[in-house]
Amino acid sequence: MTRLLAGRRQILAGAAALPFLAGGARAQGSQRYGNLNMFIPAAPGGGWDGLGRAIEQVARQGGLVGSMQFENVGGAGGAVGLPRFVSQRRGRPDALMVAGAVMVGSTITNKSPVGIKDVTPIARLTDETLAIVVPANSEIRDIKGLMDALKANPGAVAVGGGSAGGIDHILLGLMIKSVGRNAREASYVAFAGGGPAQAAILGGQVKAGISGYSEFAEQIKAGRMRVLATSGDKRADPQAPTLKESGIDIVLGNWRGLFAPPGISAEVRANHTRFATELHALPAWKQLLETRGWEDAFMEGGAFEEFLKRDADATAAVLRDIGLA
Repeated sequence: MTRLLAGRRQILAGAAALPFLAGGARAQGSQRYGNLNMFIPAAPGGGWDGLGRAIEQVARQGGLVGSMQFENVGGAGGAVGLPRFVSQRRGRPDALMVAGAVMVGSTITNKSPVGIKDVTPIARLTDETLAIVVPANSEIRDIKGLMDALKANPGAVAVGGGSAGGIDHILLGLMIKSVGRNAREASYVAFAGGGPAQAAILGGQVKAGISGYSEFAEQIKAGRMRVLATSGDKRADPQAPTLKESGIDIVLGNWRGLFAPPGISAEVRANHTRFATELHALPAWKQLLETRGWEDAFMEGGAFEEFLKRDADATAAVLRDIGLA
């Protein structure tokens, strides 16, 4: 069974007074940034963008930030935007980036010289089950139908998702491998963001799609997409079985978190960590997680750093196993 490795330890770090913040001790919920620059290494409409906008909504309402500015740079599962964040935001105390599991896989697959190891980990925030969907009018009625088609001829079943080597691609490779075929036979169509992927699925440019459940939730609710199965331990949709329930021994999740640029001081990093910790403690954040269907996967400090090392090793092993690295 394939699982993302996870641990949990919380370390509350103190924050010294910083030039860009009001000085003095702060109670939870007090403002940490006058303005925060949030970098999203993906096109608008996807999971990273959705998390960034959710952070803005809750943080502003909770008084943690005065205003937020966004920059989206999509392409190759973050491998295009990441070098820009590293070079242009280096040392800046008012900049954060949303990234996650997709970037770990895509930078390995694309042999990118810049990876998550080159930024400063702040906190893991969420984990999300993946959904395998088809258009509502598809001849594929259930997950068995899709698996049968993949077993017969993987190359004839175009499946859309995020960037090559990302978590969506990994899940497809594992599914193909589970029916005795080579993952290299996959007909995987990579998109720079959730918006273009949804359009391709609904427009029939691909036979099926894979992404975080929340990215498809509105289309599923509206009856425009049908969810065949989800990849978590438990059902994300009462009407759709998990892969494991369906006899496919795969459990996989898509974690997302916050990262700061390299070259920041210990005081700045401590302030970012306190921001993430205080955001996580807000009742509105817990409510948002429930509304979006995101699992609370909060982790910071040394525990998050160790998790990243284990996740990178595990992801590289899976990519080699399914022929993507």
